[in-house]
Amino acid sequence: MYTVTIDRDKCEGCSECVDNCPASILEMVDGKADVTGNLEDCLGCESCVSVCPSGAVTVAES
Repeated sequence: MYTVTIDRDKCEGCSECVDNCPASILEMVDGKADVTGNLEDCLGCESCVSVCPSGAVTVAES
């Protein structure tokens, strides 16, 4: 299983991570990205990390 963390202070609200998540576990909440889906669905692909221009997203194996 993977843990996805979004630093809301760093998040610029561009929605790139949301748009590129193949598991659809991220969505925009109040103008910022947030993990709203089941973390068990995370593929650990780090697509969200690679497209984030502000470095707000991290993925760690748990």
